[in-house]
Amino acid sequence: MGIFIAVLFCNCKQSQGNDGSARADSKEHLTDGSTVINPEGNTIQTRFVPPNGFERANYSDDSFGSFLRNLQLKPVGSKVRYFDGNIKGNDVYEAVVDMEISNKDLQQCADAVMRLRGEYFFKRQEYTKISFTLTNGFKVDYSEWMKGNRVAVNGNKTEWQKNAAPSNTYSDFRQYMEFVFTYAGTLSLDKSLRSKNSVDIAIGDVFIRGGSPGHAVIVVDLAENAAGEKVFLLAQSYMPAQEIQVLKNTENAALSPWYRIGKTDTELITPEWQFELSQLKTW
Repeated sequence: MGIFIAVLFCNCKQSQGNDGSARADSKEHLTDGSTVINPEGNTIQTRFVPPNGFERANYSDDSFGSFLRNLQLKPVGSKVRYFDGNIKGNDVYEAVVDMEISNKDLQQCADAVMRLRGEYFFKRQEYTKISFTLTNGFKVDYSEWMKGNRVAVNGNKTEWQKNAAPSNTYSDFRQYMEFVFTYAGTLSLDKSLRSKNSVDIAIGDVFIRGGSPGHAVIVVDLAENAAGEKVFLLAQSYMPAQEIQVLKNTENAALSPWYRIGKTDTELITPEWQFELSQLKTW
């Protein structure tokens, strides 16, 4: 069977990281000494306290934003593991999302973004909204997968074929997502999203550079102050496939792990990738 994919993986160019596996202290501080990390919190929302003067933006309980900020986290000090169980040594993250990634080198950067989107709709039983486009432009709806249809791949050609019994278990959903991870990537996800002004940044938005190399990070929480300024948290996977992680802000240790876009900024610098603000997109 031929493989048609031009972008099979995240194709991120990995930057040089720290050579040790030791993590920083579990508490970070702003310049005024206010703690912004609650080590007892087990979700993004409960672990990361907004900086002084900022309050979390309101999102309805059934929203994608609420789903993301309530993602379960591993205990403070947990280390990111690759798909093969090895530990990521780069000290670029502040927390690890408690979500299995399987033992295959599949769930990389764009894949993690799609996984979170798919998990949200699966949890809400909105199965018809689970749909992703492959690199060759073929749209893969989970509602078809539920019927027992599977995508046959022949070179650059794809088509649905009925070769399984109708089913809709979580295992079916995970098999579907791993198929998507295999044949989609930053290039296809970038084309599927629509551009957005960074002034209007919201939870669930994605900074993405499609292509090879390419990368993607997702906004998983956001807070505002009385002046309308926003701070936000970012999460990513990377290559090789690894657990989803909440990123540190290595450009502003006083604010970390929160990020802020200044009025004159034209780019967003994350520990392992630099984005143009014009690369912000939404669903």
